[in-house]
Amino acid sequence: MTDYAAVLAAIRPGAEWTLDGDDYAGLTWLDSSPKPTKKTLDDAWPQVQYDRAYAAVEAARRARYQAETDGLFFAAQREGGDLTAWQAAVDQIKADLPYPEAPA
Repeated sequence: MTDYAAVLAAIRPGAEWTLDGDDYAGLTWLDSSPKPTKKTLDDAWPQVQYDRAYAAVEAARRARYQAETDGLFFAAQREGGDLTAWQAAVDQIKADLPYPEAPA
């Protein structure tokens, strides 16, 4: 089911509208731009889902990099530059948190 509020926020940022419930029928368009069709919003939903999932992976990776790999990197820099442990930790995080597949 399409999350119309999420799609509108993504494809029409700043547009004025209200949504009563979760269905397109509850969309009241208050903006001066043309109201997007249900098909337009439904068609945009897979990309919005992907973008949200991708951003979630990015945030989770960033948190793990800071917690698990940054110290290894800086220690390697101070101690002569062997980045083997750092690279292994980075590779593990990427394996644990793969990016979602892009919509077709």
